[in-house]
Amino acid sequence: MPVKVQTRKALLVSTNFIGLLVLIEVAASFGPLDLNRLGIRPRSIEGLVGIFFAPLLHADIRHLAANALPLWILVTLLFAHQKYRPTRTFSWIWIGSGAGTWLIGRNVGNAVHIGASALIFGITTYLLLSGILMRSWRSFFIALAVFICFGGIFYGLIPQNGMVSWEGHLSGALAGLYIAWRTH
Repeated sequence: MPVKVQTRKALLVSTNFIGLLVLIEVAASFGPLDLNRLGIRPRSIEGLVGIFFAPLLHADIRHLAANALPLWILVTLLFAHQKYRPTRTFSWIWIGSGAGTWLIGRNVGNAVHIGASALIFGITTYLLLSGILMRSWRSFFIALAVFICFGGIFYGLIPQNGMVSWEGHLSGALAGLYIAWRTH
C-alpha cells in the first residue's frame, strides 16, 4: 500500500477511535449511565469485563482530554506503518494491558481502573523497541520522535497513591515491550 494511502487510513482510524471515545464520554456525561462499572476491578470476576472496556471509559472530560492527543498521535504512527502489524499490535496491547492491570491493580475500596493511558504506554514502548529491533531508518526516526515527545511519560510507571493507575501504565508498557519483542 502506498505511504500516502496508508497515512490517510491511519489518520482515519485514529480520528474515528478518538471520536468514539468522545461519543462515549458525552453519553456518560449526559445520561444516567454508570459506565465505570465496566472498568477493571482487579482480581474479581465482574472486573474481567473491564479488560475489554476500560480504555473506552474516562473519569471525566479532562481525563479524556489528557489522553486524546497523545493517543491520536500514537495510533496514527502505529497504523501508518504496515510492518508494525497495527491491528494485531493494537489488539494485543489492549488485551495485555487490561489483563495485566486486572492482575496487579490496586483493589482498595471500590477501585476501578479506567482510561486509555495504558494504550498510550503500550504503543509508546512498542514503537520505541520496534525502532531498534526492526533496523530500518523509518522505524528508528519514529522511535526517536516518540521518545522526544513522549519519553517523559515513563514517570507514570512509578508507584503512587491517588487516582492514577500506575498499574495500568506499567501493564501497558510491558504489553508493548512484549509485542515488539515477539513481532520483530
